[in-house]
Amino acid sequence: MGQSPELVVLLSEAGEPIGTANKADVHTTDTALHQAFSCHVFNASGRILVTRRALAKKTWPGVWTNSFCGHPAPGEDDVEAIIRRAQFELGLRISSIQVALPDFRYRAVDASGIVENEICPVYTAIADGEPEPNPDEVAEYYWANPQELLVAVDAANFAFSPWLTLQLPRLAEAGILAR
Repeated sequence: MGQSPELVVLLSEAGEPIGTANKADVHTTDTALHQAFSCHVFNASGRILVTRRALAKKTWPGVWTNSFCGHPAPGEDDVEAIIRRAQFELGLRISSIQVALPDFRYRAVDASGIVENEICPVYTAIADGEPEPNPDEVAEYYWANPQELLVAVDAANFAFSPWLTLQLPRLAEAGILAR
């Protein structure tokens, strides 16, 4: 018996749920607005986990980005989805999950023309151990000094995902990177 498709929640311009779509079909050159989340994981030393997207990813393959992101399933709480995706993408248990940028929204187009169009609250969490990445999701990872990461993103934003380049300065303004 086949596995059921992973669904994402479609949203109106006002951010209200209006339906669902198969995740595999929603990211196109005309992506509908949908619900997502982004998570930045810190370790006990205050370093922030950045990951390099797997080369087989449909959008932004091989690009450095935040710790992980994903889409809550219909009816799934963001925190439940974050715990699920941390385990799936990074083999990582996390704790102290907190919303950092509740109103983050972005639209970006990658080099292939695929569009990301998401209302994407941004969360922070603390790692309980070291990642064991899923190679289908993550090519490599690095625990970065938050201030050095800000400098790197500012100097070479083309090497990072557009959502990271938009989120990081806002996290710094909010004092979240000064751990």
